[in-house]
Amino acid sequence: MPEALWISFAFILGLMVKTVGLPPLVGYLAAGFLLSGLGSVTDLTIESTHALEEFAHIGVLLLLFTVGLKLKLRSIFSPEVIGGSLLHFAITCTVFTPGLYLLMDLSWSTALLLAIALSFSSTVLAAKVLESKRELRAFHGRVAIGILIMQDLIALAVMSFAAGQTPSQWALIVFGLPLLRPVLFRLLDASGHDELLVLLGLLLALVLGGYGFDMVGLSSELGALVFGAMLAKHPRSQELSKSLWSVKEMFLVGFFLQIGIGGLPDADSLMFAVIAGLVLPLKGILFFFLLLAFRLRARSAFLSSLALTNYSEFGLIVASVALPEWLVPLAISVSISFAISAPLNRFAHPIFERYGNRLTPFEGKQHHPDEQPISLGTTRVLIMGMGRTGTAAYDWIARHETELMGLDSDPAKAQKHQKRGRNVVFADAEDASFWSGLHMPSVHSVILALGDIEAKLVAARMLRKLGFRGYIVAHTMYDDEAKAIREAGANDAYLTMSETGVALGSHIITRQEQKES
Repeated sequence: MPEALWISFAFILGLMVKTVGLPPLVGYLAAGFLLSGLGSVTDLTIESTHALEEFAHIGVLLLLFTVGLKLKLRSIFSPEVIGGSLLHFAITCTVFTPGLYLLMDLSWSTALLLAIALSFSSTVLAAKVLESKRELRAFHGRVAIGILIMQDLIALAVMSFAAGQTPSQWALIVFGLPLLRPVLFRLLDASGHDELLVLLGLLLALVLGGYGFDMVGLSSELGALVFGAMLAKHPRSQELSKSLWSVKEMFLVGFFLQIGIGGLPDADSLMFAVIAGLVLPLKGILFFFLLLAFRLRARSAFLSSLALTNYSEFGLIVASVALPEWLVPLAISVSISFAISAPLNRFAHPIFERYGNRLTPFEGKQHHPDEQPISLGTTRVLIMGMGRTGTAAYDWIARHETELMGLDSDPAKAQKHQKRGRNVVFADAEDASFWSGLHMPSVHSVILALGDIEAKLVAARMLRKLGFRGYIVAHTMYDDEAKAIREAGANDAYLTMSETGVALGSHIITRQEQKES
């Protein structure tokens, strides 16, 4: 039974790489290649079945749907996204095409299509990495996702041209989809909080978005993304995203397994993949300097570029249509880039914290409007991260302290808080350049309510490095993380669930005291 082998190998290899601090997806890739190797030396039949292909495709569609739920379309229509993606695509093709033509003795058309396939970055990997660190809505996350969407649109155009196919006349219907938004909002409101909510997500991502777009000659991946984006402004969009989390993660295992099970490469394929891996840093470097040219700070440009420093599964889709004989070499190249990119992105913040002083001098004198420094003025209490925990802390402190400010890396969330009367501004609390130019003479206490553990560690270290001697407190879910936060410089780190229990107990005591009095 192949499914039993898939699950066993995926779990064992995923657990092994997780113990050394790497994302489990690297283990899933390795499991696929080990299964492929096992099939070549035994009588077992190991191959990518139709079931696995469908499994993987569903995972990709659900991932893109949840990305769309967190996507603000206005973030795509910005100079750094449109200009950065188009310039990177043009420069990469201009450099790679003659290089492949001369070094590998290919035809110009084959060299161009290979260059195009290698120019794309992985939407699946970048979105998964950014999502796991809760940075999809951070400035650098929005830039990276915007560029990926532009690349996906380019890939769709290339595939249509290479296959000699054009969308049907019914594809024009998609321009009327915004008219469905009120209906979709009502469906989301009526779905409640349980299994109907999950089914609604599956209906929109797989049926209307995936199958519907495919029926009119458009990409099912694009359809899932579009339907997610249509719900992005709904207050319950994040609840829908969380309800699909486990389902999406399960199906995505199939995607990474499928890449490895595709087959073991020959010597020429390995050589091509090794060369592609060696030039991979050039891809990230080009993104870094292009984003700096569009006035991003070094940190944002570095984090966005690192998320984009990989090769794309969309390149494999392009190859399957236009260059099927190059599918295995490209699959190995994609796999190698995943194995390189995933751990680097896992430690992206500590890497920049260490080498940021060497990258910051490349910044221009003018910065992007979303990255302008702010002044804390007379602020006495600062809250970093205005999610549910940060908001609850803000509202309680506001009863006793008027000089209060919240920071959040999501400008839409900051604006939402401002409309509700809270003193919240957009700023990336993890940005070392933000802290280096910050003057906060009146701040005596800082609450770290950031979602990512690395973000809390970076912020605590930066505060102490700048000489802040006030009180720093954070919350976390795990004992080992609490210890790390204290070691980074925080005075206290409380376990979220424990504090919730204390708060509930205090309500009982307070109520009893009121009755007795």
